[in-house]
Amino acid sequence: MSIDTPHSAMVLAAGFGQRMRPLTAIMPKPLVQVAGKALLDHVLDRLKDAGVKQAIVNVHYLGEQIIAHVASRTAPKIVISDERGGLLDTGGGVVKALPLIGDGPFFHINSDTIWLDGVQPNLTRLAEHFDAATMDALLLLAPTAESIGYDGRGDFMMAPDGRLAWPEERTVAPFVFAGAAILSPRLFDGAPQGAFSLTKLFDKAIENGRLYGLRLEGLWMHVGTPDAIALAEQAIAESTG
Repeated sequence: MSIDTPHSAMVLAAGFGQRMRPLTAIMPKPLVQVAGKALLDHVLDRLKDAGVKQAIVNVHYLGEQIIAHVASRTAPKIVISDERGGLLDTGGGVVKALPLIGDGPFFHINSDTIWLDGVQPNLTRLAEHFDAATMDALLLLAPTAESIGYDGRGDFMMAPDGRLAWPEERTVAPFVFAGAAILSPRLFDGAPQGAFSLTKLFDKAIENGRLYGLRLEGLWMHVGTPDAIALAEQAIAESTG
């Protein structure tokens, strides 16, 4: 394992999960179960295995359920960033939590992302490839055409050296953001207060040539709807069968 593996992580768990209704009418999306385990626990277990000591989990919609769910968890240690007073989106949520995260690079991970690793865990691979001298962010990317449950147009073009760019309009991009990354606090220098999307900061990093990607090894599953749960569970069962 890389000696530079981040010890802190930010886990995004504040969203409404509208596309996962009716399940999310009574529970937040991070607590929806896939293969007998809440999506949030799939993520926290991966962080634990990667050596992360502390995970900041932000909450908003039905946040009290998430707070209760993680209350007994000790590895990683859970710190709640409470956004029940106002949702701050993917960028503003991190800005609010930065004092809790610390000064070094940190994992940034969506609470509803799920994948099957290849030979080496993808979070370990991210840590080994992250270079703070040249990168403000290193994103885990899945092939747009080969991911389970994903039917979008992708997110990024990736150069041979790993640098990322947005695709041209109406172009299908070869890679989709798999919901996990290592971010440098430097990415948030001069960031606005209040609610804003992380893509605003990705724009700046692309302009500066400091947004990089790493291709996921294994299989990424986009569990965005109730129908996608069965597809993900089938893939997990086949991988362990």
